[in-house]
Amino acid sequence: MKPAIIIPAYNHGAQLAAVIAGAARLHMPIFVIDDGSTDETAEILAATPGIDIIRHEINRGKGAALLSGFAAAHGAGCDAAITIDADGQHDPADAEKVLAAATRRPCLVVGSRQDMLASRNVPWTSRFGRHFSNFWVWSAGGPLIADSQSGFRLYPLPETSTLGVRARRYQFEVEVLVKARQHGIDIREAPITVVYQKGPERVSHFKPWGDFWRNSATFTRLIFARIFRIGR
Repeated sequence: MKPAIIIPAYNHGAQLAAVIAGAARLHMPIFVIDDGSTDETAEILAATPGIDIIRHEINRGKGAALLSGFAAAHGAGCDAAITIDADGQHDPADAEKVLAAATRRPCLVVGSRQDMLASRNVPWTSRFGRHFSNFWVWSAGGPLIADSQSGFRLYPLPETSTLGVRARRYQFEVEVLVKARQHGIDIREAPITVVYQKGPERVSHFKPWGDFWRNSATFTRLIFARIFRIGR
């Protein structure tokens, strides 16, 4: 396996340099997707050596950023992508755990965030969203896993890019699980650590009500598709 590190970033300048520095210790190709950032992200990336930068002129969503990174990594000869969020919640060293879990190919490994529900810094939206997502991913025909919203993952390339996932924002990460299972891709979990910063240190672009409705629309579409296939 030849993996690359994929880091989608949107106005994460406060944590981005530290995330890239941690990823660099893995000695893998690093692709950072600047998804239309309006803060200092572009300047930080321009001053960081040893990385490949992909720029979206406007914000297109996390799913679109991941797909751009997958295409670039595969074009560079990589056959797997380890995705790490740019907000500083993930420890890049946990990449070894998700790699160790991928004993078959193709295999999609989700980093299951440990002690997330016990931390006092975790907002209620994240607690609720995790349970909500886990149930509906399973209901839509996806795997029954503990952390369907985790952004720390190992994706097989080029298989992931050909699954026909329609969502282009956060919903990409739940829809891809359903599509991967439908296409016979092995899906596993590996335990990872998580850090939730306090107050203004934490940068999140999750919009509770807007993303709740987007999630609901995505799951409704997937469930109807599942029923239609069963009926046929």
